[in-house]
Amino acid sequence: MRLNLCIDIDGTITEPYYWLKLANQYFGTNVSPSGITCYEIHKVLNIQIEEYLNFYNQLGERLHLEAEVRQDAGIILKRLEEQHNLHYVTARESKMTHVTKEWIKMHDLPKVGLHILGSHYKVKKAEELECDIFIEDRYENALELALAGFKVLLIDCNYNRSPLIYGITRVYSWIDIYEEITAYVAREKSKKIA
Repeated sequence: MRLNLCIDIDGTITEPYYWLKLANQYFGTNVSPSGITCYEIHKVLNIQIEEYLNFYNQLGERLHLEAEVRQDAGIILKRLEEQHNLHYVTARESKMTHVTKEWIKMHDLPKVGLHILGSHYKVKKAEELECDIFIEDRYENALELALAGFKVLLIDCNYNRSPLIYGITRVYSWIDIYEEITAYVAREKSKKIA
C-alpha cells in the first residue's frame, strides 16, 4: 500500500533551530533553543518583522544551505521513498527554489516532488497531492490540515507544544515517524481484510 506523504522541510527535515546561531550573531541577541516558544522568529528575537525580513533577505540563502538535517531524517526518508510517494511541501518563497534543491542534493536526500508555496497555507496542495499523511512542525499548519481532514504527524519542537486536536499525532523523532506510518499502513490493510 503506497501512501502519499507530504513533508515539510524547515524544522521537520532540518534541525528546528538551525537559524539561531546566525540570527543571534546578526542581532546581538543570546536566545537559546529553550527560549523559542513560538514559531515567528521576529517575536522570539523581540525585533520588528521588518528587521527580520531584512536579515532573511540578506542571509536566507546561507541559512538554508547551512541547515543541518535532523537525526535519522535522511535514512528514514530513503526508506519511506522505497515504500511510498514523497512530496516536499514548504512555505519557502520561490526565490529559494535553487538553494532548496542544492541543499537536498548536498545531503543526499530523496529527489522527489518539491512544492514551494510561498505561503504557510498547505491544505490546497495537500488536497492536490491526495495526501494521506502530512509531516509538519508548525502548529498552526497542523491545525489547518487536521481540520481539513488530513492525518498530521507533528514533530516535536519547543514552539509547537500546544494542545493537539483529533487528526494530529505528536512524534519526537524520525524513528517515531517511520513507526507511525508503518502502524497506519497496518491498520489500513486490516480494515480492508475485515
